[in-house]
Amino acid sequence: MDKSPRPRAAKVCLLTSVHIAFDGRIFHRAARSLAQAGYEVVLIAPHDKDEVVEGVRVVGLPQPKNRLHRTTKVLWRLYRLAVQEDADVYHFHDPELMIVGLLLKQRGKKVIWDVHEHYPNSILDKYYLAKPLRRIIAASFDLFERAVVRFFDYVIYTTPFVGHRYQTMRVRSGPVENYPILKLSETFRREPRERIIYLGAMARPRGLVEVVQAFALVAGKRPSWELYLVGLSRPPSFEQELRDLARKLGIETQVKFIAWVPYEEKERLSCQASLGIITYLPHANNTSCLPNKLFDYMLVGLPVVASDFPLYQDVVEPNRCGLVVDPARPEDIARAMLYLIEHPQEARRMGENGRRAVLDRYNWEQESRKLLRIYETVLQTQGGN
Repeated sequence: MDKSPRPRAAKVCLLTSVHIAFDGRIFHRAARSLAQAGYEVVLIAPHDKDEVVEGVRVVGLPQPKNRLHRTTKVLWRLYRLAVQEDADVYHFHDPELMIVGLLLKQRGKKVIWDVHEHYPNSILDKYYLAKPLRRIIAASFDLFERAVVRFFDYVIYTTPFVGHRYQTMRVRSGPVENYPILKLSETFRREPRERIIYLGAMARPRGLVEVVQAFALVAGKRPSWELYLVGLSRPPSFEQELRDLARKLGIETQVKFIAWVPYEEKERLSCQASLGIITYLPHANNTSCLPNKLFDYMLVGLPVVASDFPLYQDVVEPNRCGLVVDPARPEDIARAMLYLIEHPQEARRMGENGRRAVLDRYNWEQESRKLLRIYETVLQTQGGN
């Protein structure tokens, strides 16, 4: 019998200073998949304690008091904790952590940069920055990233539009999309009610003023229907603005606000709805990224009402899983909502089409194989990238 010691499992350290510890992409997709594949996985993220969850050791960071605190004290503490872990691969998820990634590369570590958005476009959409300042910061970020990204071992991105930036930079990169985890849909049964649902952060660029206005038109004809808005507001005052709008339109009892809920709970709420809404406004970042909530709706068999952006159309129209509308026109959104309400058999077929598309193509089980192949490539590469 061979009594030689088993090789040590490669140690992976995922890093975020912005996202919650149990973020959908970072924990539920990447960290859990890596742990299930046999890696030793550590996640350093904002959290109130250290704990082990589903094979992932979570190391808690203090919640930042503000943006300045996040980019000074929290960032420095994250770096020191990362160094203490002495991992084989560091996988960071926030643009502000590029500095941390460079410092870890100086220590001879493998580093993966996981790009969640088209960041120059995202900066252009920051409501708290003056518009001229946004352009300056976006251009500065683009120059800085182009200068440093070549030092990282791999860049992971979502959507071809985002990936095109990194292809022009001639760095080793590849897509891993935020598609749904199929297993989650097996937990809940479909119990559709007279309910329209929106999932995700609530902010003005996501078209929720227009959604509430559209729903008021729907409620005038279908008073038994409800609109569920599930997620945190950015800024927090935006929720009150939406509440005031609903009250002004006479639909305050039909618009329900639910704050952040655990990842799995979103599936249950979706299963209780009859259609999903994802009508982001045509801001720079919205038109360049696909919201994962679109696929979450499809997974549980919800027909969708989505913005008429090319990226969204390329999913919704070929798969016949919903309707696309001008997101800036509440009357168009209302017309699509009413069509699905008044044509339940067609709406059900659209929902079935969407679910079938997710089962066949748009699912994390397939994307996770891409992630594991990327890790194999990075670990097998000798020296730098």
